Amino acid sequence: QVQLVESGGGLVQAGGSLRLSCAASGRTSSTYAMGWFRQAPGMDRESVASLKWTSRNTYYADSVKGRFTISRDNAKNTVYLQMNSLKPEDTAVYYCAAAEFRARYSSLWYSPGLYDYWGQGTQVTVSS
Repeated sequence: QVQLVESGGGLVQAGGSLRLSCAASGRTSSTYAMGWFRQAPGMDRESVASLKWTSRNTYYADSVKGRFTISRDNAKNTVYLQMNSLKPEDTAVYYCAAAEFRARYSSLWYSPGLYDYWGQGTQVTVSS
């Protein structure tokens, strides 16, 4: 019952920056957390950054700490991922996702399996 529309992907050189946006619509009142995930060729989908909608508690993968920032605009039901100092290994399809309140019962609330609604994915390619 939640639709997610992503934007902001593209091709950048190493060291560059991108900002991804994800606008949520539909029945968003039950959203507990939103996050960004990525999947590189031949790899599993992995958590990149997530936040709890109300408390704004965040999770970051070790590989992106200090470089990526997740934020939200509650009025717009939009979550952002600011990606700085991009590396070639950041190349992947990035997905936005929303988790309903069942995620609050897990210590791994940022895990992909707990997210209920997914965007279409946007390609991020970082060249060296």
